[in-house]
Amino acid sequence: MINNRKGRALHLRFIISTMAAACFLDIRYLLGLHPSSDNLSAHISSLVTQISSNVPVQPEIKCYPDAVYYNYHPIGLSLQFKPVNGYKPKTGMRQDELQPENLVLDGVDMYNMPSGRPQPGTSLAKNKSPYASYPTNPIHLSLAAIPEKSRPQSLSVTPATIGKDFVECFGEPDRKGGGAGPSSGSIGIWCEWSKDGVMVEFGGDEARGPQAWERGKDATWKVITVFRT
Repeated sequence: MINNRKGRALHLRFIISTMAAACFLDIRYLLGLHPSSDNLSAHISSLVTQISSNVPVQPEIKCYPDAVYYNYHPIGLSLQFKPVNGYKPKTGMRQDELQPENLVLDGVDMYNMPSGRPQPGTSLAKNKSPYASYPTNPIHLSLAAIPEKSRPQSLSVTPATIGKDFVECFGEPDRKGGGAGPSSGSIGIWCEWSKDGVMVEFGGDEARGPQAWERGKDATWKVITVFRT
């Protein structure tokens, strides 16, 4: 048993070092994995090494019959797992009550927060998000091959990447929304490229209000979601 634990630990460290050397070229390789997957654990562990904190990073679990969320606030990451094989988790279940073998990763959210993380003594309502920024920079997003379109194979996203950069690379979005209403109350604009399995929400004043779609080309991204197609 001890040797098995040592062997698994060595294997996990090897995966972490290999993935770190590869700079996580495509987050999409995580899709379809179970919460207990060594590759998924290695990815999260490597992200933790990139932040300046000695506090253990534990997921906040949000459990519903049709989805289970593992929210890692300090590393700007949220994982959405889809129940399979007829499994229906109960709302509010703890992590140790779940059946990880019956959950597969269906979507990954990566956050880009201007302040990095909430400042001490500042309410979450004022910051509007408990998430820090996803630490890997750049994020490499692969594009699907579409015969009738000439597009690059991937886009390297930095914290400063704006709406115009996404559209120039991916083309016009298949779906989009947000931005309507007064600047103080509207949600930010968002774009989805369904064939690529990518959705982007934009932040800042440029992404809200009556002229949001005119100004949105200069808005930086707030959340990138990569999902299974």
